[in-house]
Amino acid sequence: MAAKGSTPATEVEAGEHTVRISNPDRVYFPERGETKLDLAHYYLSVGDGIVQALRDRPTMLHRYPTGVTGEKVHQKRVPRGAPDWLETVNIHFPRWNRTADELCVTEIGAVIWAVQMSTVEFHPWNSRRFDVERPDEWRIDLDPMPDASFDRVRRTAHVAQELLDELGITGYPKTSGGSGLHVYVRIEPEWGFQDVRRAALAFAREVERRMPDDVTTTWWRKDRDPRMIFVDYNQNTRDHTIAAAYSVRGNAAGTVSTPFTWDELDDIEPQECTIATVPKRYAERGDPAAGIDDEAFRLDTLLEWAERDERAGADDPPTD
Repeated sequence: MAAKGSTPATEVEAGEHTVRISNPDRVYFPERGETKLDLAHYYLSVGDGIVQALRDRPTMLHRYPTGVTGEKVHQKRVPRGAPDWLETVNIHFPRWNRTADELCVTEIGAVIWAVQMSTVEFHPWNSRRFDVERPDEWRIDLDPMPDASFDRVRRTAHVAQELLDELGITGYPKTSGGSGLHVYVRIEPEWGFQDVRRAALAFAREVERRMPDDVTTTWWRKDRDPRMIFVDYNQNTRDHTIAAAYSVRGNAAGTVSTPFTWDELDDIEPQECTIATVPKRYAERGDPAAGIDDEAFRLDTLLEWAERDERAGADDPPTD
């Protein structure tokens, strides 16, 4: 029985499962008034895209039990009482010598179950549960400092694309849902996190060489020029996660981390990609990242660059 003054729960069909959504009318995104049920319908509308982005990856949930203006809960552990059809993987965290059974999405029902648990953002690992310690995804995070314009982010993305082309590597860009851009690359799962991070740092340093007035790899935030773009190679460190493709972000506008094509780079406006607009875009254009799993690339050249930089005395920044 619903509590006095609350909205009765409703049920949502999510693939093979029916998921009960409690408090469906609770407003989660105050800028336009979208509710918890609207969030569930959004994820259903991009179902194939969000499942592909999360499939078999340990995923941390960013939960907002009272909506995005309230408390945020970072949840790694699937709680007791979860449906027995949810897929998980047991992850060991050496720093605390603890383990957690993290959600591994394999179907849209798991995404909608997470929404019922008040999840807004999905933050997956860049490895999969079959071999957690060997990433199959390299993440290029173009993170603008406070005074950097988005035009500077675009210019940096163009150079990153040119460099990927020279390496014979296909990258898939997306908005971050904030002020930056991400580029994802599928890689052969042959290297551990440390080597993937070394390769990412070597790539970032080459972008910096080509754009010294726009890009920095300086580790400490306090030492960075506030007008620069930080190429955040550290997002490839073990247990570091960023919002998945098609993940909604926890802000009042409900922006979405949205895949786009390279041809759209000069026109994409991240703040226009929201739970109110992305469903139509997805229905009309499909998923620009649909082919991301078709080919995996090697990091040999980037690791050679990393060795070159290390021989030349380049610092190895800390991982935290």
